[in-house]
Amino acid sequence: MASIRQDKRSKRFLVVFRYCGRQFQRGLGTVSRKEALEAAARVGETVRLIEQGRIEVPMDVDPAEFILSGGRISKPRVDVIPVRLEELFDLYHSSMPKGVKEERTLEGEQLHFRHLLRHFGAKRIVQSIGLIDVQTYVADRSRDTYRGSVISVDTIRKELSTFRLVWNWALSQNRLAIHCPTKGVKYPKRDAKQPFMTWNEIERIISRGGLSAEQESDLWDCLFLSTDEVACLLNDVRDIARHEFIYPMILFVAHTGARRSEMLRSRIDDFDFDLGIVHIREKKRSRTQSTTFRRVPMSRQLADEMRTWFSVHPGGQFSISNTSGAMATDTATNHWRLTLKGTRWDRRLRGFHALRHSFASNAAAAGVDPGMIDSWMGHQTEEMRNRYRHLFPKQQQTAIDRIFRVDTDGSNS
Repeated sequence: MASIRQDKRSKRFLVVFRYCGRQFQRGLGTVSRKEALEAAARVGETVRLIEQGRIEVPMDVDPAEFILSGGRISKPRVDVIPVRLEELFDLYHSSMPKGVKEERTLEGEQLHFRHLLRHFGAKRIVQSIGLIDVQTYVADRSRDTYRGSVISVDTIRKELSTFRLVWNWALSQNRLAIHCPTKGVKYPKRDAKQPFMTWNEIERIISRGGLSAEQESDLWDCLFLSTDEVACLLNDVRDIARHEFIYPMILFVAHTGARRSEMLRSRIDDFDFDLGIVHIREKKRSRTQSTTFRRVPMSRQLADEMRTWFSVHPGGQFSISNTSGAMATDTATNHWRLTLKGTRWDRRLRGFHALRHSFASNAAAAGVDPGMIDSWMGHQTEEMRNRYRHLFPKQQQTAIDRIFRVDTDGSNS
């Protein structure tokens, strides 16, 4: 038996059928229900003939494509050599030239590989993985937990994005001949991330009670510091920092909105004190260039402090370093935690990204044009914009007044 279903977005029909204990799903390329039902009938009849032994599936063709063709296809498959999942991941990893990807990106891919291998099975033949298997992966991962919290939908999406990336690489290398079975997979719905909030707003919500520790933690992830609070943080850091590079490191992120990785790859020559510009080195904006740049104006405080820091810099090319080489991301994070440990900022500021949130949010609250904020921040998503869009009070009030304009005599125009 074969059945049909219609894709909600494209309105095209797909046929679903079983063969040798496996369920297959293939697109029919039609939006006509009549044509889809006729195709499903042919598929069902072909499966019945195979089961009766009246026709035989050739060894060198894809059985699903053979059935879909009504038993007429004879084109050999390219992927006659079975590939195991762990073998595919190893081949992909070993094929990457050094320097093509950031070390952090490679570490993230390896973490995704471990979860994919654990759920699909390291010895699983890649060609046998279908949409049903991928959907089962989503369901199983949605029940996994980490540090007491269930795995987020965003994490599952990233893992399957890595899976699709490797699969498409294998397709380009002729190691696989069928497309990745992630198209059409359904993910659990999630709530949109909350807008960025001030310290007082978060404390007011928590003071009402009724929130779990996890819910309170999620609120603090939405924290942005006001400009006065950023100044207080920087003053505290200056007083308690154990090393000379720590204050300029945190000031750099606070006054540019740079990501941690961008701050760590920054070079001394990226600071143009004559023009008052710092060039931020990006890695993920372009698919064809390993490094791109965006320009962020320097505040007077940042320019003055970086000049002072460079005068005592230990040497080397990198702006922020305690040696002549680049600082590792874990080292920077440890210095952040140790510096703020036991202070009022401890357990409230979760990392450098809180200062990035603060930079964008304060720029919005100050009425900076959204396009300019995008150019300063780099590679902003619409979801991120929505998290600080409510902080454009002047623009929003002007817009609503333009719609419902009131004349001086109090009447609507």
